[in-house]
Amino acid sequence: MTNRSDEVIFAVSDGVLLLDVAGPVQVFNEAGGYRVRLASPDGQPVRSDVGISLSVDLALSDPDLAVDTLVVPGYPRGSSGVLKSALVDRLRELAPRARRVVSVCTGAFLLAEAGLLDGRRATTHWDACAEFAARFPGVTVEPNAIYVRDGSIVTSAGVTAGIDLALALVGEDQGEDRARAVAKHLVVFLQRPGGQRQFSVPGAAPAPRNPTVRRALDLVAADLSADHRLTTMAAGLAVSERHLTRLFRRELGSTPAQFVERLRVEAAQARLESGDAVVREIAKACGFGSQETMRQAFLRVLGVAPSAYRHRFRLAGHRPVADPQVRGGD
Repeated sequence: MTNRSDEVIFAVSDGVLLLDVAGPVQVFNEAGGYRVRLASPDGQPVRSDVGISLSVDLALSDPDLAVDTLVVPGYPRGSSGVLKSALVDRLRELAPRARRVVSVCTGAFLLAEAGLLDGRRATTHWDACAEFAARFPGVTVEPNAIYVRDGSIVTSAGVTAGIDLALALVGEDQGEDRARAVAKHLVVFLQRPGGQRQFSVPGAAPAPRNPTVRRALDLVAADLSADHRLTTMAAGLAVSERHLTRLFRRELGSTPAQFVERLRVEAAQARLESGDAVVREIAKACGFGSQETMRQAFLRVLGVAPSAYRHRFRLAGHRPVADPQVRGGD
C-alpha cells in the first residue's frame, strides 16, 4: 500500500451536506499541494442533501486506499440514525491508517458511532450539541468551539466551520502565510472572531425538577435587572448558598451566577438584534449595570463584544440607535 502525505479523502454517503464537502474541498484546492478525492462505502456516486449528485473516485473499502487526512462531512439532523452502517464500519477500519481524522458539522456523530471519540473532546453544530452529549456521554462536548483538536482527531462546528478547519489544517501543513493567502482569496476569516454560540438561537431554560430551582428561575425571569447575586438569591429562597449552587449544577449544569448571566446575555441579544435602543440602555434594562459589565459578559458567553454582535445579527431594516458614549471596543 502506498502512502501519500497529500492524500485527502472525503468519506461520503447519500444525504451528505453539500457545503460540508464543498467548503473544505475549495480550501484544499486553493492551497494546492493536496490530492483531494471523494470515497463512498461502495464506490458509487452519492446524492447530497440538496439533490446534487457527487461523483466518487473510489470505495472506502479499497484495501490499497492511501489516506493522510480523512474528512467526514455531516448530514441533516435526524438522518444520522438511518445512515448505512457500512459507512461507520469503513470509518472504523480506515481511521487507523490516516495521520489525522477530521469531521465537519454533524460528521462528529459518525466518528462517535465508530468509537473514535471515546474519551476525547469534540464539537459539532451548536444545535446538535445537546443531542450529541446525550447520545455519547463518553465524549466531552465543547459547544462554543469552532473546531477542537484532540490528538489526531479534529472536529468542527456547523457547516461553514469546515472552512475554518480546513484553513487551520493548511496552516499546519504549509504555514500560516499560505493559509492567510487562501483565506484572503476566498474572502473569509483566517480565524473568525468568537465562538459558535454567537450563532445559536437563545432558548428557554430546561424545566428543572427541583421546586427551589424553579422558583429561582421564576424570580430571575420576572426581573432581570433585580439583585440576583448568590447571597441575595439564597436568602430569598431560604437555602444556603452552597446548597443552591449544588442544585443549580445538578439541574442546569451551571452555577446560579453563570445562569443569570446567560439569561441576561440572551435578553440583550434580542434587543441588539432589533436595534431599538442604545447599548447603555440595553445594559441597564438587562441587569448588567454598565456597558463594560455587559461587554465582559458577552465576551465570556459568546466570544464577541455587543457592538460586534449587533453589527452581524441586527434584523434587516433596523439601524442601531446612535450612542455617543459607546467606545470603539464595545
